[in-house]
Amino acid sequence: MINTGFSTRFCRKCLALSLSVEDMNRFAKITYPEYDLYSKYGFSKGRPVGLHDAADRIVGDLLQNGYYIDFVETLIKVDSKGYMGHKFALRGLDDVVGDVLQAGYSFDKTTGVFYEDQEKQITRNWGRLMEGDERPMTVVRLDMVGNSLLVKNNPKSLVDKAYGDLRKVVNEAVTSRLGRLWIWEGDGALAAFMLSDYSRLAIFAAMEILNGMFVYNKTENPLNSSIKLRISVHSGDLTYSDNETRISKANIVKTAVFLESKAAAPNSMVISESLAMSQDQSLLDIFSNAKTAPNSTEKFRIFQINQVKG
Repeated sequence: MINTGFSTRFCRKCLALSLSVEDMNRFAKITYPEYDLYSKYGFSKGRPVGLHDAADRIVGDLLQNGYYIDFVETLIKVDSKGYMGHKFALRGLDDVVGDVLQAGYSFDKTTGVFYEDQEKQITRNWGRLMEGDERPMTVVRLDMVGNSLLVKNNPKSLVDKAYGDLRKVVNEAVTSRLGRLWIWEGDGALAAFMLSDYSRLAIFAAMEILNGMFVYNKTENPLNSSIKLRISVHSGDLTYSDNETRISKANIVKTAVFLESKAAAPNSMVISESLAMSQDQSLLDIFSNAKTAPNSTEKFRIFQINQVKG
């Protein structure tokens, strides 16, 4: 569920004291492109709307539609950097920010993004997405190689321990980078990243999982053979849902599953070429050159765990 425990009177007061109705509507539309204050009232822009009425309506609408935190982030950017060459001093913005922090969020000054205070709560929607919200994200798809043989050839107690250890490694790598573990079924998992430099964080999470299990296999694995993983990372727009079946049908998830199953070798991860194009060359240097997946036009780059030295 979306956190609605905000004292929005601070935000409404800030808007009414600091902005014209046109600017309120403009910044609301930046946050939520489909939004228009005037259409909500059912008349043209030429008809006046009171400052307090506009502030009340905008804040209420954005809160109801799950965009309140995004709107506060927009206001912070406007206050610090201005907009279209104009400076805006938003009176009472500190109180608005303080209210969000009080509701259980932290703020990253580098990226200008609020995220859940993970010492207090971790929810699958980051405390800000609603059913049907479409956002750019990066997903990490993970699959265990030879899962059925591991189950067949080892005592159930040892299999359960090893799988529990794997899940701990995955969960720590994902949540420590502001990601969320969305699906865990049998021998496969799906994690999603949306906050901060989310594509890069997703790649690093996947690397940590591979390296963590490489060490685990050498030092702690109770099974009679190694746990081998295939991982893929891919980005794109994704429509959020609490329903795992709907998530699984999303195009970027389907592509991630395809790349994991068709392009990744055991103990390796692949990133889609579309994702690679947005990354620094220093990171791409540890991956292969672009290759084409079998029977597909989808391109990818691969990182093999045995490339790691030491």
